[in-house]
Amino acid sequence: MKTHLIALLSGILFGAGLALAHMVDPNKVLNFLDVTGHWDPSLLFVMVGALSVAMIAFKLILKRPAPLWSASFHLPPKTSIDLKLIAGAAIFGIGWGMSGYCPGPSVTGLSLFSSESVIMIFTIYLGFFAYDRLLNRP
Repeated sequence: MKTHLIALLSGILFGAGLALAHMVDPNKVLNFLDVTGHWDPSLLFVMVGALSVAMIAFKLILKRPAPLWSASFHLPPKTSIDLKLIAGAAIFGIGWGMSGYCPGPSVTGLSLFSSESVIMIFTIYLGFFAYDRLLNRP
């Protein structure tokens, strides 16, 4: 129960940060991506700040033998760059550029009753299903 509560509080904090940074506004994101038009660099500062905190936190946290509320760290076993990773990143980037939403802000947008968020979450799960059925064969 304690782990679920920590996860919920972390998600709420993450969502609040996305909302505070206006990353739930697709127009703000699309203006950030429009480097040849009405470029809005403000999200660059949000990303640099988030990456700086994350890099320092990961360095400190991974020195511990285990997380506070788990027996071990759950890190991805695969560390190489392959075609599936590149294709997935390209699909993610194209989807982000077309919609102005990535998964985090889409989930946050659900709390704002955004129909665009519902469509985005639906297409994300459609992509999970398609990958599992078509490409995730042993």
